[in-house]
Amino acid sequence: MKMDEFPAPDELWGRYCAAKDIADEALVRAITVPYHYEPGGNSPRYYQRVAVNRTVERVAKGEDRILLVMATGTGKTYTAFQIVHRLREMGRARKVLYLADRNILVDQTKDGDFKPLQKVTTKVEHRRLDPAYEVYFALYQQLVGEDGEEIFRAFDRSFFDLIIVDECHRGSADEDSAWRKILEYCGYPHEEEVILPPDELIRNYREERARLDAEI
Repeated sequence: MKMDEFPAPDELWGRYCAAKDIADEALVRAITVPYHYEPGGNSPRYYQRVAVNRTVERVAKGEDRILLVMATGTGKTYTAFQIVHRLREMGRARKVLYLADRNILVDQTKDGDFKPLQKVTTKVEHRRLDPAYEVYFALYQQLVGEDGEEIFRAFDRSFFDLIIVDECHRGSADEDSAWRKILEYCGYPHEEEVILPPDELIRNYREERARLDAEI
């Protein structure tokens, strides 16, 4: 192909939308919401962009439960932040609940990658829920309670627009696990995030790549 035969940007975008079955103008506006960027700050790596874009597209198309698989060290919390930022800008996630199983994960995420949202974030402590905030960080075993208190029921079922479960495979993926109770109560809001060991991620990637190659 000669340089002057290469498709123009508008044509490339049209091909992309056709391949992704993106025809509605509202959907186009939703998925083109820009990433959060601060001068001197981080920018998403290519694989983080893929994860964010695919998640945002699926939410925009109406999917309400998504499994995101990322290996250790690939920046899953930064990816989660960009997803939250874009969904908030789209108007699809005003109230967000970020769940983890350890305090260190909650603190690092809240004070690290999610710091740009610090004015609207809070960490649930002493099992008290303050409805004045927009982004909540909590331990899921804390919200469920040791005696079946289930303090998450203090909020209406539709209070949260988006729920992120960090490392949802860590010893808590049973059918009766704490975070599942929260998701079931809330009617399965948008997102569920998981991080898997690199060897399992590579195996999953190879299997998916082989499937795509076979289709081609």
